Amino acid sequence: MTARDSIRPEVEGRGSRAAFWVGAGIFLSRVSGLVRETVFGAFFGNSGVADVWRWSLRTPNVLQNLLGEGTLSASFIPVYAEMVQEGREEDAGRFAGAVLGLVSTAAWGLALLGIAFAPVVAATVGAGFEPAQQELAARLLRILFPMMALLVTSAWALGVLNSHRRFFVSYAAPVLWNLAIVAALAVFGGLYRWEQTDLVVAMSWGALVGAVLHLAAQIPTLPRLLPFFRLSVRLSVTGVAEALRNFWPVVAARGVVNLSGLIDVFLATFLAAGAVSMLGYAQTLYVLPISLFGMSVAAAELPELSRMRAEDTEHLRLRVRSGLQRVSFLLIPTVF
Repeated sequence: MTARDSIRPEVEGRGSRAAFWVGAGIFLSRVSGLVRETVFGAFFGNSGVADVWRWSLRTPNVLQNLLGEGTLSASFIPVYAEMVQEGREEDAGRFAGAVLGLVSTAAWGLALLGIAFAPVVAATVGAGFEPAQQELAARLLRILFPMMALLVTSAWALGVLNSHRRFFVSYAAPVLWNLAIVAALAVFGGLYRWEQTDLVVAMSWGALVGAVLHLAAQIPTLPRLLPFFRLSVRLSVTGVAEALRNFWPVVAARGVVNLSGLIDVFLATFLAAGAVSMLGYAQTLYVLPISLFGMSVAAAELPELSRMRAEDTEHLRLRVRSGLQRVSFLLIPTVF
């Protein structure tokens, strides 16, 4: 029996099931996101206030992408999943606690700086806006930077759940974030008929509440998975040094992508009113197939590949090839 024969059932079985649950969660979150965009468009369209919202959401989102989501997963999951696979539960709990402490400290520190210097950020990165738009952007940033810190913490929870093969809840949690925004628009826009300037502030508070719900949805499962959890900010905890070595190259790579996106938004502020918001509407649609078919397989495979780091390269190669085949089978026809 060849290595390919011995690993193929396990690869196709567990990997496909995990990718299905990730894809199901992402599908629900993206559908709710389309609903959010439809409701948002009904109230704001391509107005100047819509531009300010898009810009204000994008700016802290850059920090969220650098500290959380794919960056944290790429640095945290390989180390944590290997500890779990080897039965080192105490090391895993202490490592998870140290990563949470360090990431939370960085995220909330940056959030506080963002709140303090919101007018400067609005005047610099939103240089193409009118003074009234910059003032509104600063108000929104003071609400959305704390939202960013909460979502970074949610990314840590996602990493823990994924490492234990609990995929659906963490990827469906954004549904709550979207629903909180829709609820704010429905109540203050549909029921009370607030003006756009006041309504977008209410929507920002809705986004902050949604971030709290996003994190709260993942918390109930964590105590059972982390019996030895110890919150700390100690760099000497086992695994932290390796996670940091993994972290910086990923930050550098994602930093280029996120900086490019931020420059796009910055340049769009100098264009006609509605340019920033139209970029946002288009992005909602074009990232849908990538999220469903690419991210679902990648997110499901990362914990499994991390567990296999000690195995021979042939098994790893087959696992990676199987994942790429599943992505290509779905994504290439979708592009056409």
